[in-house]
Amino acid sequence: MQVTNFNLRVYGLLIQEDKVLITHEHRAGMVMTKFPGGGLEKGEGLADGLKREFLEELNLQVDVRGIFYVNEFLQVSAFNPKDQLISFYFYVRPEVDNYVIAGGSVDKLNPDEQIFEWVSIDKLGEIEFTFPIDREVVKRMLASRRS
Repeated sequence: MQVTNFNLRVYGLLIQEDKVLITHEHRAGMVMTKFPGGGLEKGEGLADGLKREFLEELNLQVDVRGIFYVNEFLQVSAFNPKDQLISFYFYVRPEVDNYVIAGGSVDKLNPDEQIFEWVSIDKLGEIEFTFPIDREVVKRMLASRRS
């Protein structure tokens, strides 16, 4: 099948005390581990879409900082073989100092449920990220810490 559409995605790297926030989600019959964020909606800018995603997923208003990465390789969507993914990863910071992000058990993840986990950046390579673009982001995060 031929790729006919672009699917723009926005993700946030929320880092606190050398830990980054990741999410475990059960969507479309699949359990996935990735960074918080999702699809850009028509009429949204990248920053606005990412702010909306964090508000929807975490009830957290964020300030979108500099861009970290945009995938440089062809990635076809795991959910629609006609979609080519273009994923933008930004650093984000909460707009408030006192916020709480509740976690949960990955083993007991129900359909349409999402839980969050703080992971030490140095341990990111040990996490099984579901999607190739997230795995590339992890490699680059770890490489930037070594340089």
